[in-house]
Amino acid sequence: MNLTTSYLGLTLRSPLVVGAAAPLSEDLDTLKRLEDASAAAIVMHSVFEEQIRQDVLELHHHLEYGTHSFAEALTYFPEPEIFHVGAEQYLEQIIQAKESLEIPIIGSLNGSSLGGWVEYAQNIEEAGADAIELNIYWIPTDPNLSGAEVELQYLEILKAVKARVKIPVAVKLSPFFSNTANMAKRLCEAGANGLVLFNRFYQPDIDIETLEVRSQLLLSTPQSLRLPMHWIGILYGRIQTDLAATSGIHDAHDVVRLLMAGASVTMIVSALIRYGVTHLCSIEQDLENWLTQHDYESVSQIQGIMSQQHCPNPSEFERVQYMKTLQTYHPDWLTVEKHV
Repeated sequence: MNLTTSYLGLTLRSPLVVGAAAPLSEDLDTLKRLEDASAAAIVMHSVFEEQIRQDVLELHHHLEYGTHSFAEALTYFPEPEIFHVGAEQYLEQIIQAKESLEIPIIGSLNGSSLGGWVEYAQNIEEAGADAIELNIYWIPTDPNLSGAEVELQYLEILKAVKARVKIPVAVKLSPFFSNTANMAKRLCEAGANGLVLFNRFYQPDIDIETLEVRSQLLLSTPQSLRLPMHWIGILYGRIQTDLAATSGIHDAHDVVRLLMAGASVTMIVSALIRYGVTHLCSIEQDLENWLTQHDYESVSQIQGIMSQQHCPNPSEFERVQYMKTLQTYHPDWLTVEKHV
């Protein structure tokens, strides 16, 4: 069975990629276990814009500390710029991963504005990463900020990073653009080698007893894959870039659905956190079994066959499916009451 696929110009042994998550990629031993469990590639946990900025400020402090005590000291150190510093441990993790693993390693940058983290992309490339994923996590709250300005920010960040590095760059998208298809097209035209659908924004909760706002990480459920599957199905064949699915991928059937919609790879996180690293082996074996049972010889044969471009009824991806769903659904209790 041929499970190979292509993503960001990289030939992968299968579409099973480990998505960005600190518990899965901060430890070299875990990375090795993931490779042994058949991971085709690993997206490292994100290094944050704030983390890089803080490290730069700390360097500035140490370089400047005490320089005003003596006039001669004012020119002893150069004026600090955005040097290749900050999050050194993250770079070391990439270096170690590349030395120890044979599968591709993808660095992840999490930010919301132009700045030092854009230059840091070059550090990630120099550390040996095979590609970079831009995890642009931004929730605009300014009522005076237009949607066009928000979209421009994404495009400027992508262009700035592309200007710094030669390795492939993917953009992890928000699902909240007014026209996701148009934004995907513009990112593709701006140089994105791949799009990851979608970023999950973590909403805070409120403790009604302590009157505190609290954060809580909620693992995805299988139902979460409907959103990326919907948009991958719409975008497949319309934009010339790779599409990666993330969120809600828990078993081989989920992988098949997303490949049929048009995904090049499926990024798995929550299922591995919930069931353990070896769950990846089960997904791969079940994927092979399903393809064999349905007389397919490779994953490429099913990629995109149920996208909007190729499915028997393309309108199912649009308003007609919405209407059909609402008009045909009847709760069980209503059916029972009608027969009483």
